[in-house]
Amino acid sequence: MEERQVSKMGGNVITLIGPELRVGDRAPDFTVLDNDLLPKGLDDFQGKIKLISAVPSLDTSVCDLQTRKFNEFAGDLSPEVEVLSISMDLPFAQKRWCNLTGCSRVETLSDHRYANFGENYGILIKELRLLNRSIFLLDKDDNIRYMEIVEENHNQPDYDSAMEALRTL
Repeated sequence: MEERQVSKMGGNVITLIGPELRVGDRAPDFTVLDNDLLPKGLDDFQGKIKLISAVPSLDTSVCDLQTRKFNEFAGDLSPEVEVLSISMDLPFAQKRWCNLTGCSRVETLSDHRYANFGENYGILIKELRLLNRSIFLLDKDDNIRYMEIVEENHNQPDYDSAMEALRTL
């Protein structure tokens, strides 16, 4: 599996496992778990635009903020857009977080069992087995139309650029 050092966590260089995807690439499939421990993949969102927000853990302030922000944005989006938040948190923790925060427009999904979303999208942090903070925007045909892999995980992603890219679809 390919490895590269393009990001940091707390100023420390980290190693990302998986391919280096680019805008225009076909999005790789993946298997994650929903809050009821049921498997989900790209086919479950077939024919929809997918805004995927990957975070290390919902139990951290920046991840919490990122997911809440996309939950707010989701309220103004058309029904043809699915907003997904994927982390390594257990589905039970994700469900509890959603209940505590009132986030109901973002679907939280867990990569903890297989880590294949992280590996397939090239954002699995080797040293921590967490996901690097990232945004992927997939069109209805599962092509990557926008992506951001943050250079420092303690920083928020560029929400404005992600939402501008979404408006062009």
